Amino acid sequence: MKDGITIAVSKGRILAESLPLLARAGVRLLDDPDTTRKLILPTNQAGVRLIVIRAADVPTYVLNGGADLGIAGKDVLMECDSDNLYEPLDLKIARCRLMLARPQDATTMTGRLRVATKYVMTTRNFFAERGQQVEIIKLYGSMELAPVLGLSDLIVDLVNTGNTLKENGLVALENIADISSRLIVNKAAMKMKQEMIKPFIKRLAEAIPQ
Repeated sequence: MKDGITIAVSKGRILAESLPLLARAGVRLLDDPDTTRKLILPTNQAGVRLIVIRAADVPTYVLNGGADLGIAGKDVLMECDSDNLYEPLDLKIARCRLMLARPQDATTMTGRLRVATKYVMTTRNFFAERGQQVEIIKLYGSMELAPVLGLSDLIVDLVNTGNTLKENGLVALENIADISSRLIVNKAAMKMKQEMIKPFIKRLAEAIPQ
Protein backbone atom coordinates (compact mmCIF):
# COMPACT_ATOMS: atom_id res chain seq x y z
CA MET A 1 0.00 0.00 0.00
CA LYS A 2 1.81 3.10 -1.30
CA ASP A 3 -0.07 5.65 0.79
CA GLY A 4 -0.45 3.59 3.96
CA ILE A 5 1.11 0.81 5.99
CA THR A 6 0.48 -2.92 6.02
CA ILE A 7 1.06 -4.88 9.24
CA ALA A 8 1.56 -8.66 9.09
CA VAL A 9 0.47 -10.52 12.23
CA SER A 10 0.89 -14.19 13.17
CA LYS A 11 -2.26 -16.26 13.49
CA GLY A 12 -3.42 -17.68 16.81
CA ARG A 13 -2.20 -16.55 20.22
CA ILE A 14 -0.07 -13.70 18.87
CA LEU A 15 -3.02 -12.24 16.97
CA ALA A 16 -5.31 -12.58 20.01
CA GLU A 17 -2.84 -10.77 22.25
CA SER A 18 -1.86 -8.21 19.60
CA LEU A 19 -5.37 -6.88 18.96
CA PRO A 20 -5.86 -5.29 22.43
CA LEU A 21 -2.37 -3.78 22.18
CA LEU A 22 -3.10 -2.36 18.73
CA ALA A 23 -6.43 -1.03 19.98
CA ARG A 24 -4.67 0.87 22.78
CA ALA A 25 -2.45 2.34 20.04
CA GLY A 26 -5.57 3.47 18.18
CA VAL A 27 -5.78 0.72 15.54
CA ARG A 28 -8.93 -1.45 15.54
CA LEU A 29 -10.08 -4.01 12.99
CA LEU A 30 -13.35 -3.34 11.18
CA ASP A 31 -14.01 -7.08 10.71
CA ASP A 32 -13.87 -10.00 13.13
CA PRO A 33 -10.78 -12.04 12.13
CA ASP A 34 -12.47 -15.20 13.48
CA THR A 35 -15.41 -14.96 11.08
CA THR A 36 -14.31 -13.01 8.02
CA ARG A 37 -12.82 -14.69 4.97
CA LYS A 38 -10.91 -11.56 4.02
CA LEU A 39 -7.15 -11.97 3.79
CA ILE A 40 -6.50 -8.24 4.04
CA LEU A 41 -8.27 -6.66 7.01
CA PRO A 42 -9.14 -2.94 7.03
CA THR A 43 -8.91 -0.93 10.25
CA ASN A 44 -10.46 2.22 11.63
CA GLN A 45 -7.31 4.02 10.44
CA ALA A 46 -7.70 4.72 6.71
CA GLY A 47 -3.99 4.24 6.07
CA VAL A 48 -3.49 1.06 8.10
CA ARG A 49 -4.41 -2.54 7.22
CA LEU A 50 -3.56 -5.96 8.65
CA ILE A 51 -2.77 -9.27 7.02
CA VAL A 52 -3.06 -12.38 9.18
CA ILE A 53 -0.66 -15.12 8.09
CA ARG A 54 1.34 -18.08 9.36
CA ALA A 55 3.96 -17.20 11.95
CA ALA A 56 6.89 -18.37 9.83
CA ASP A 57 5.75 -16.18 6.93
CA VAL A 58 5.67 -12.88 8.82
CA PRO A 59 9.43 -12.10 8.54
CA THR A 60 9.38 -13.13 4.86
CA TYR A 61 6.56 -10.71 4.05
CA VAL A 62 8.29 -7.89 5.92
CA LEU A 63 11.75 -8.60 4.50
CA ASN A 64 10.46 -8.65 0.93
CA GLY A 65 8.13 -5.65 1.21
CA GLY A 66 4.81 -7.50 1.20
CA ALA A 67 4.22 -5.83 4.56
CA ASP A 68 5.80 -2.74 6.07
CA LEU A 69 5.69 -3.99 9.65
CA GLY A 70 5.06 -7.30 11.37
CA ILE A 71 4.37 -8.86 14.74
CA ALA A 72 6.11 -12.19 15.25
CA GLY A 73 7.56 -14.32 18.02
CA LYS A 74 11.26 -14.07 18.79
CA ASP A 75 11.49 -17.83 18.15
CA VAL A 76 10.57 -17.24 14.50
CA LEU A 77 12.95 -14.28 14.19
CA MET A 78 15.83 -16.35 15.55
CA GLU A 79 15.33 -18.74 12.64
CA CYS A 80 15.52 -16.12 9.90
CA ASP A 81 17.89 -13.42 8.65
CA SER A 82 16.49 -10.84 11.03
CA ASP A 83 19.65 -8.72 10.70
CA ASN A 84 17.93 -7.19 7.69
CA LEU A 85 14.94 -6.09 9.76
CA TYR A 86 14.52 -3.38 12.34
CA GLU A 87 13.23 -4.80 15.63
CA PRO A 88 12.29 -1.64 17.56
CA LEU A 89 9.93 -3.06 20.18
CA ASP A 90 9.55 -6.04 22.48
CA LEU A 91 5.76 -6.11 22.78
CA LYS A 92 5.92 -8.36 25.88
CA ILE A 93 3.00 -10.52 24.70
CA ALA A 94 2.66 -14.24 23.88
CA ARG A 95 5.47 -15.00 26.30
CA CYS A 96 6.93 -18.49 26.63
CA ARG A 97 10.31 -20.21 26.71
CA LEU A 98 12.33 -22.18 24.18
CA MET A 99 13.46 -25.23 26.13
CA LEU A 100 15.67 -28.28 25.78
CA ALA A 101 13.86 -31.34 27.18
CA ARG A 102 14.37 -35.10 27.54
CA PRO A 103 12.37 -38.12 28.73
CA GLN A 104 12.02 -38.15 32.50
CA ASP A 105 13.25 -41.73 32.77
CA ALA A 106 16.16 -41.37 30.33
CA THR A 107 19.42 -43.02 31.30
CA THR A 108 22.82 -41.39 30.73
CA MET A 109 23.04 -40.22 27.14
CA THR A 110 26.26 -40.86 25.24
CA GLY A 111 27.40 -40.58 21.64
CA ARG A 112 25.92 -38.23 19.08
CA LEU A 113 22.52 -37.20 20.35
CA ARG A 114 19.45 -36.84 18.16
CA VAL A 115 17.40 -33.68 18.73
CA ALA A 116 13.90 -33.20 17.32
CA THR A 117 12.84 -29.60 16.69
CA LYS A 118 11.46 -27.17 14.15
CA TYR A 119 14.02 -24.61 15.34
CA VAL A 120 16.94 -26.02 13.38
CA MET A 121 19.20 -22.94 13.23
CA THR A 122 18.70 -22.01 16.88
CA THR A 123 19.28 -25.59 18.04
CA ARG A 124 22.40 -25.98 15.92
CA ASN A 125 23.82 -22.71 17.28
CA PHE A 126 22.99 -23.71 20.86
CA PHE A 127 24.92 -26.97 20.67
CA ALA A 128 27.73 -25.46 18.55
CA GLU A 129 28.43 -22.93 21.30
CA ARG A 130 28.95 -25.91 23.60
CA GLY A 131 31.24 -27.61 21.07
CA GLN A 132 28.77 -30.46 20.75
CA GLN A 133 27.69 -32.07 17.48
CA VAL A 134 24.14 -33.39 17.33
CA GLU A 135 21.88 -34.89 14.70
CA ILE A 136 18.92 -32.55 14.21
CA ILE A 137 15.62 -34.05 13.10
CA LYS A 138 13.27 -31.39 11.76
CA LEU A 139 9.63 -31.79 12.73
CA TYR A 140 6.74 -29.36 12.40
CA GLY A 141 4.62 -30.37 15.38
CA SER A 142 3.94 -32.86 18.19
CA MET A 143 7.59 -32.67 19.20
CA GLU A 144 6.90 -34.55 22.44
CA LEU A 145 6.19 -37.73 20.48
CA ALA A 146 9.71 -37.98 19.07
CA PRO A 147 11.54 -39.24 22.20
CA VAL A 148 8.53 -41.29 23.31
CA LEU A 149 8.63 -43.24 20.03
CA GLY A 150 12.44 -43.44 19.89
CA LEU A 151 12.88 -40.95 17.07
CA SER A 152 15.09 -38.64 19.14
CA ASP A 153 16.92 -38.38 22.46
CA LEU A 154 16.00 -34.75 23.12
CA ILE A 155 13.64 -32.07 21.88
CA VAL A 156 13.85 -28.30 21.56
CA ASP A 157 10.42 -26.69 21.65
CA LEU A 158 8.36 -23.85 23.03
CA VAL A 159 7.08 -24.34 26.55
CA ASN A 160 4.33 -22.31 28.14
CA THR A 161 3.10 -23.96 31.34
CA GLY A 162 5.14 -27.16 31.03
CA ASN A 163 2.04 -29.32 31.34
CA THR A 164 2.44 -30.86 27.88
CA LEU A 165 5.98 -31.95 28.71
CA LYS A 166 4.87 -33.47 31.99
CA GLU A 167 1.90 -35.31 30.49
CA ASN A 168 4.21 -36.92 27.92
CA GLY A 169 6.84 -37.99 30.42
CA LEU A 170 9.37 -35.28 29.57
CA VAL A 171 11.32 -32.93 31.76
CA ALA A 172 12.89 -29.57 30.87
CA LEU A 173 16.68 -29.49 30.99
CA GLU A 174 17.61 -25.95 30.05
CA ASN A 175 16.04 -22.67 29.02
CA ILE A 176 17.54 -21.75 25.65
CA ALA A 177 15.73 -18.42 25.25
CA ASP A 178 12.90 -16.37 26.71
CA ILE A 179 10.42 -15.72 23.92
CA SER A 180 7.97 -12.88 23.37
CA SER A 181 6.45 -11.14 20.36
CA ARG A 182 8.37 -8.35 18.66
CA LEU A 183 7.51 -5.57 16.26
CA ILE A 184 9.62 -5.76 13.11
CA VAL A 185 9.93 -3.15 10.36
CA ASN A 186 11.08 -3.28 6.75
CA LYS A 187 14.17 -1.05 6.44
CA ALA A 188 13.09 0.56 3.16
CA ALA A 189 9.61 1.25 4.53
CA MET A 190 11.11 2.88 7.62
CA LYS A 191 12.85 5.40 5.34
CA MET A 192 10.06 5.95 2.81
CA LYS A 193 7.09 5.93 5.20
CA GLN A 194 8.66 7.29 8.36
CA GLU A 195 5.96 9.95 8.73
CA MET A 196 3.43 7.16 9.36
CA ILE A 197 5.62 4.46 10.87
CA LYS A 198 7.48 6.46 13.52
CA PRO A 199 4.31 7.85 15.18
CA PHE A 200 2.75 4.37 15.06
CA ILE A 201 5.80 2.85 16.80
CA LYS A 202 5.62 5.59 19.44
CA ARG A 203 1.93 4.92 20.11
CA LEU A 204 2.51 1.18 20.25
CA ALA A 205 5.42 1.61 22.65
CA GLU A 206 3.18 3.62 24.96
CA ALA A 207 0.54 0.86 24.80
CA ILE A 208 2.86 -1.93 25.97
CA PRO A 209 1.95 -3.07 29.50
CA GLN A 210 4.65 -2.26 31.99
